[in-house]
This record gives sequence, structure tokens and C-alpha cells, in this order.
Amino acid sequence: MASMFGLINRVRKRNRSPDSKPVKFGVLGAAAIAPSALITPVKSHPEAIVYAVAARSKDRATAYAKKHGIEKVFGGPNGYQELIDDPEIDAIYNPLPNGLHYEWTMKALAAGKHVLLEKPAANTAEETRKMFELAESKGLVLLEAFHYRFHPAALRVKAIIESGELGAVKSTSTTLAVPSGIIKAGDIRFDYGLGGGALMDMGCYTINSMRYFAGADPTSVLSVEHELQAPQIDRRTVAKFALPGSITSTIVCDLSVPPTLKFIPAIPNMNAHIKCEKGEIKVMNYIMPTQYHSITVTAGGKSRVEKAYTLPDLGEPWWASYRYQLEAFVNKVKGRTPHTWVTKEDSIKNMEVIESVYAKVHFLLRFYELPNIAAEWTRESPEI
Repeated sequence: MASMFGLINRVRKRNRSPDSKPVKFGVLGAAAIAPSALITPVKSHPEAIVYAVAARSKDRATAYAKKHGIEKVFGGPNGYQELIDDPEIDAIYNPLPNGLHYEWTMKALAAGKHVLLEKPAANTAEETRKMFELAESKGLVLLEAFHYRFHPAALRVKAIIESGELGAVKSTSTTLAVPSGIIKAGDIRFDYGLGGGALMDMGCYTINSMRYFAGADPTSVLSVEHELQAPQIDRRTVAKFALPGSITSTIVCDLSVPPTLKFIPAIPNMNAHIKCEKGEIKVMNYIMPTQYHSITVTAGGKSRVEKAYTLPDLGEPWWASYRYQLEAFVNKVKGRTPHTWVTKEDSIKNMEVIESVYAKVHFLLRFYELPNIAAEWTRESPEI
């Protein structure tokens, strides 16, 4: 392990030119996802630094900064805004609960900061549109963090589909489901006031991957099945869609899959299945492919298994999807062309599809009441 970090440091020193100013990130909230999503990836990037963190508790922020080697700390009721206003900070990483994405992303953009924004982008498509419009008007980079899209595994699946080897896509199935007990009952994902629910959390991935692999957007929602955790919170959602070209697609998202026979734990399901005219692709673990994945291609009665951890001119086998995402984000901030990107139009459409699913079962209007409820969280609730 020590030799690996020594290699990383040598690579950083070699790749960073004397006038290469690193992108300094500020993190909003002492979030559990930040180490995987940003803090660890930054360690191997020659042009990125996690410079500051803010939390509503100064003590919590201080402990978090000490643990992760972060230089500057902000805390208290004005901590988030003070971090955003720091002139040393170039970019904001926003992993706050869904119900706070819009407010704090808009404030960060207004202050002239680039934003790496955790998914889903916001509570509604209209909020998402407004964020991107502000970013464009100020010449800033705003990226919704669908990290799997930046990994070679997802890019390889897309390349196989687009090669025509298997013919046109006929159907897709994308799933993201975890066993009960991993996400506790009091988790913010089950909090209506913070934009919770399976479709908003894991479902945004399944919808995004459906659209990405199919290469098209739904024309209609054919059916929706919900299992509710609370009156306005879906614990599980299954939705079926019609897409152009007679494509049919199914998404499954579940925050708490019950054990089989009440005692056998369920196995996490992070798989995709794409059926085409001449064959099919089964993808195991498209969400976290660095940990393990397989791409099984079947055509003409023959199957092959592929894995993709690097690109021809980018990456190392140990790079996580978040590291590839960071590479693209920094390149974009630096005015360079990233190896791939999640566009404004993509993010807006993803939220529109989420809204269409909730509208099918008359859930949609719940989200337009959330900003005031989210403000209460800012003052009173525990941070993730």
C-alpha cells in the first residue's frame, strides 16, 4: 500500500507543471459519500485538492477535516455560505440531501463556483433547468454526478450497442436494489421532506442507465408499481416504459429488499440487461464496476465475457468510477475536452422521467412543497 501511494505521489509531481494551479474543492456537509466520491480520488489527481469542508456543527467539521486531511473548516449556521464565499475555493462538491441540492447549488453558482452535484440534480426538472441556466450564464461547470457513466465498463457497453454487432435495441432492464438493513429506517432516503424515496435515490440511476443503454428517452410510462415506506415515500418502485423504435424498458429500484423466507438476506442487484435484434448484453454491477463487473455478450449461440477497467489513453485498473468522473470534471474546468460527459439536457430529461413516473401514480405534486421543509432540516436535523 505504501509503495502504491509513493507511486501516486511521483505521478502527481511529474504530471503537474509549475504553473498548473490545482482546482480547490470545498465540500458542503461532512457527508459519508464524500471520501469515496471525491476525497480519495483527489489523492491521485495532480490538479485537484479538497481544500475545505463545512458542516452545521463546527466540531463535526473539525473532526472530519482532521480525519481526511482537509486544510480549512467552516461550521455553524452560516458555515455553508462562508465556505462558498471563500475566494480560495474554485469548485463546490454538493452531496447534501436531495431537498437541499437546488438551494445550495444556486448559491454556489451565484458566487462564481463550479459545482460537482450529487444525483439526483434536484427535486424537479424545473429546478434542474434553472441551475444549468445559471451555470451557463456565468460560464461555470455544473455536473450531475452519475459517476458510472465515466467508467470504461459503461463506455464499453455503449460501444458494443452502437457498433451494430447485435442489431437494434429491443428492450432493457436496469436494476438497483439492496438488502434490508443496509439503509436504516431513519435514513434521509426515507424522509419526505428531503426529497427521499427509492425512485429519487436509486431510481435515478436505473432511469439514467435505461436511457443511456437504450439510446433513447421514454415516450410514455406504461405501468408503475410502488411499495411504500410511508404515505409519500416509495421504498420500492418498478416502472415500465415505451421508447421509440418499439423498445420497452423496465426499471427496478429498492432501498430495502426483504430477506427470502424472512431470514435469508437478499443479494444486492446492480445489473442491466439489454436485448437486441441479434443478441443480448448482461452487465453485472454497472454502478460500481471497479469492485467487480462483467459484460456478457451473447449472439448466434455463442457468448463472451468482457471486462473494461481502463481506456486506451486514460486510467489505471484501480481507478474507481469516481476517479474517472473527477478526471472529466477537472478537464472541463480547465477548458479541456473530457473523455465523456453528462450534459445539461441529459440531467433535465432524467428528472422529467422521474416526474412522469410519480405523476402516473399522482405523486408528483409532493415535490413542489419541499423547499420550506428542507429549510427546517438545515436548522435542526442530523447531517448525513
